[in-house]
Amino acid sequence: MTTVSSGAGVVADAVIPAPVDLEPGEGVLDLTTVTIEAPDDVTARLAGELLAAAGAAVGPHDGVPVVLTPDPAAGPAGSESPERYTLTVTADGATVAAPGRAGLLHGVRTLRQLVNAGRGEAGGALEVGAVVVRDAPRYPWRGLSLDVVRHWFGPADLRAVVDLVGSYKMNRLHLHLSDDQGWRLDIPSRPALTKLSSEGAVSGAKGGFLSADEYRELQEYAAEREIVIVPEIDVPGHINAATHAYGELMPSGEATDSYDGIEVGFSKLSFDLPATEPFLRDVFTDVARMTLGPWVHFGGDEVLTMQADEFGRFVVLCQELIAEAGKTAVAWQEAAGPADDDAPDLVRPGTLLQYWDMRPDPAPFVRAAQVGARFVLSPADRAYLDMKYTPEHPLGQQWAGFVELRDSYDWDPAAVIDGLPESAVEGVSAAVWTETLLTRDDLFSMLLPRLAAVAETAWSRPEAKDWASFRVRVAVEAAAWRRDGAPYHPTPQIDW
Repeated sequence: MTTVSSGAGVVADAVIPAPVDLEPGEGVLDLTTVTIEAPDDVTARLAGELLAAAGAAVGPHDGVPVVLTPDPAAGPAGSESPERYTLTVTADGATVAAPGRAGLLHGVRTLRQLVNAGRGEAGGALEVGAVVVRDAPRYPWRGLSLDVVRHWFGPADLRAVVDLVGSYKMNRLHLHLSDDQGWRLDIPSRPALTKLSSEGAVSGAKGGFLSADEYRELQEYAAEREIVIVPEIDVPGHINAATHAYGELMPSGEATDSYDGIEVGFSKLSFDLPATEPFLRDVFTDVARMTLGPWVHFGGDEVLTMQADEFGRFVVLCQELIAEAGKTAVAWQEAAGPADDDAPDLVRPGTLLQYWDMRPDPAPFVRAAQVGARFVLSPADRAYLDMKYTPEHPLGQQWAGFVELRDSYDWDPAAVIDGLPESAVEGVSAAVWTETLLTRDDLFSMLLPRLAAVAETAWSRPEAKDWASFRVRVAVEAAAWRRDGAPYHPTPQIDW
């Protein structure tokens, strides 16, 4: 992709993620006042919000027309992605064409970035150089996994995260809703989970949970923006909050103490206890019923003291329960099971496995792909955005190393797991765990600018990615963060 500027000095190539095709034209469009035409009121409102955030005055006045139009022929030649779009800017107006609302919003997000480039740091003229952008994503799954258990982030914070995810054309927000420290989602059939275990958090911090109504409202907010919420209930490990609420889940019959530390691997369910299967059935049935999207994540990671055969029974059962409830299962990579030819296959065709730990033998993942599993890639040394930027950084952990901006940018999802065909890769997800993150400012400073780098890795094909170009584009984009008051880490890798 080529960096270009119009004759008026308006940066035309300021788009993150890097698009498939960008062709500059002649002339400049002034977007100071805008009139939006869209196929429905919701799309028009959301497009208006995006352009208003860039400084445009949006309303039913005689503004420059920004027309959003359904068009199955939009996007790059040969693309079949439902999220493809074409943005055309001339001196007379702007048009976004796309098969559906996802592509229409992506096109407006691109236009918002071009407006941001034209305004500059001082909030200058809202000018955009004439351009045609034809674009479509490399992978269908482009997301962020967010831990709201170690420290609690409530509905307002989560809506802000949805907006951030959407701004870089990501389309999944995976919420880690249960762990040893707390339980963050109301389960109607198991009310003690939130009654007794929602207030816990690391080091005694204040907890909380999403009520059923709050959970639905968050999903609706995200769905309007073409983002799917993926709930995770982590079993059969990371389960102390549940055993604190329901003692019958322990062999002794006694509830466990609450826990506010950060160690992992010490808690587990027991498959053969009479209470275990009914508990899992109740929880996953309720979560599936409450969830608008097609996926439910059942965890499966870091069960360090359980025998492989018992763990395998849990993996099979959880997929069964989720399928019976009408959803597709997602699990961490451990659910792939062993690579032993004599061992039974654990995963069902279509189950999504989220890869995070670079250390194990890749053979189980290759075998899982052969039986139809698909992979979401979250390699911790690239995509875990709770890792410290540097040894001196005040927030984060370092067990997977230090993850600077270029680390989050310079990797190819197709090459992460040796022997895994790219056809088995569903997409990419960043992840952020909140052991050390107490506030929204903490969270955003770890996400930005690295989330933009992961977003480009998930969206853009390798031939469109270029570190030198990204350095320029992310510096331009940072002007919007500063105007909006969004905290970010000013890494020395960028000339801010």
